[in-house]
Amino acid sequence: MTVDTPRSEPQARTHEVTNQPPPLAGHDVAADPVLLEGLHREGAGWYEDDLHRVGRLAGSEEVLHWADQANRHEPELRTHDRYGHRIDEVEFHPAYHRLMDVAVREGLAGAPWADTRPGAHVARAAAFMTWSTPESGHGCPISMTYAVIPALRTQPELAAQYEPLLTSRVYDPGLSAPFGKRGLLAGMGMTEKQGGTDVRANTTTAAPSADGSWRLRGHKWFTSAPMNDVFLVLAQAPGGLSCFLVPRVLPDGSRNTFRIQRLKDKLGNRSNASSEPEFDDTVAWLVGPQGQGVRTIIGMVAATRLDCVLGSASGIRAALAQADHHVRHRSVFGAKLIDQPLMRNVVADLAVESEAATTLALRLAGATDRAQRGDAQERAFLRLATAVGKYWVCKRQPAAIAEALECLGGNGYDEASGMPRLFRDAPLNGIWEGSGNVQALDVLRVLAREPEAVHAFAAEIEAAKGADARLDAAWEQARAQLTAAAGATSGEVQYGARRLVESLALVLQASLLVRHAPHAVADAFSASRLSPTRGLAFGTLPDGLAVDSLLARTPAGLRG
Repeated sequence: MTVDTPRSEPQARTHEVTNQPPPLAGHDVAADPVLLEGLHREGAGWYEDDLHRVGRLAGSEEVLHWADQANRHEPELRTHDRYGHRIDEVEFHPAYHRLMDVAVREGLAGAPWADTRPGAHVARAAAFMTWSTPESGHGCPISMTYAVIPALRTQPELAAQYEPLLTSRVYDPGLSAPFGKRGLLAGMGMTEKQGGTDVRANTTTAAPSADGSWRLRGHKWFTSAPMNDVFLVLAQAPGGLSCFLVPRVLPDGSRNTFRIQRLKDKLGNRSNASSEPEFDDTVAWLVGPQGQGVRTIIGMVAATRLDCVLGSASGIRAALAQADHHVRHRSVFGAKLIDQPLMRNVVADLAVESEAATTLALRLAGATDRAQRGDAQERAFLRLATAVGKYWVCKRQPAAIAEALECLGGNGYDEASGMPRLFRDAPLNGIWEGSGNVQALDVLRVLAREPEAVHAFAAEIEAAKGADARLDAAWEQARAQLTAAAGATSGEVQYGARRLVESLALVLQASLLVRHAPHAVADAFSASRLSPTRGLAFGTLPDGLAVDSLLARTPAGLRG
């Protein structure tokens, strides 16, 4: 007997993907009106074609894969070889080396110091921001190599030997005799476990040798990129805290003592290795006078602080691009997210924040370029503006990225989106080269000791005087805070330092936007950042702003 079985209906397509944005790949990261306008305004318009070339590479699917691989396969420490010999080497995934190779080849390390074209440092800054978009971790050794040149030049004979290799566009990884390599990378070793920021508490010692070199003994607490070729290190010499050049490999090809005790297990910045090196009769050469180690190395610190601003602005822009892309393709409640008023307010607000950060970052890069060419006014402006910008832009990065991640909802919380890596990396620039409190104290130091820096900063703000009544009022309030700080006790000044620095940052950004951005952007910034009734979260722009104009300033080429 045959029993007929009912025929089932065709199965539903349970795995058909709908209402998801296409991958954000295959675009030009540099196709960004804010970045390009700043490039031209700060004197490096000649670099635009090259910047687009870097931008197309940065937005390619291949480079996005490199970025993912460099972070999934983290650096590994090899303290000994198979025979028991101490080697103290760190192994990186090939993707990391590919990212580094492009960065060095494109001149993001020391190359601008050997480039005589006006705007060379601005071109480098724009490319650094562009190339940092897919992956920021490898930027640490690139940034330190860029920053070492000003400090090294305080010791001309060492600069003559090392600078041609530090400004090279050839990435030559691996430990070998420095003067036999085609290019070098540099790092720094400042902090120790008992002092951290208080480097005068360092206990690493330096003793002179008969041949003119020195011997170091001690332990550093947070030294990144330990496979770099040379390091500037602070140590206590007979004449006080001093700065020294420490090569990983000595000129004769023998290994210098640089024992890597362990790699740091960090929140983010996972593609980059950070270590605790130990010095034991380690050969070094003095850089700058004895007892002036902080003054010598501060030139390197100032340049890396600039890169903190550049990197944070880049991170904000990268998160905005992800959010902007998502909301233009994703539909909820029957309409595209970008067409829904609440989401439009959030993305427009993030666009304003990003433009303010990018504009300030490139203004600092322009000042750096002009200061290197002898402009005393720009050098004075940098002294205060770098600390103010480093404090504020780096503070805004984690909040902006968190808001952008929320635009993607659960998709943004998934590692595959790349947003969790952006979020983990976000706090780093606020810590590196001095936390927020260190920047605030540095601002107080400038206010007390360097009136020419205060005058240069004021001149920058007052260049926009009369163009926006809200800015004029905010600047008057900030000037009142400056006057109050001058008459307060040390404790009172410190307690209110963050409020003062925040005010200075906001009026500086507003001044730049009033003069250089479209009216809609400057209007939105003043209405939302300078108003006493401003909202505290992103997406609280007041009514009546030209939101469509703000959304038109999101990264070009990404809008679908």
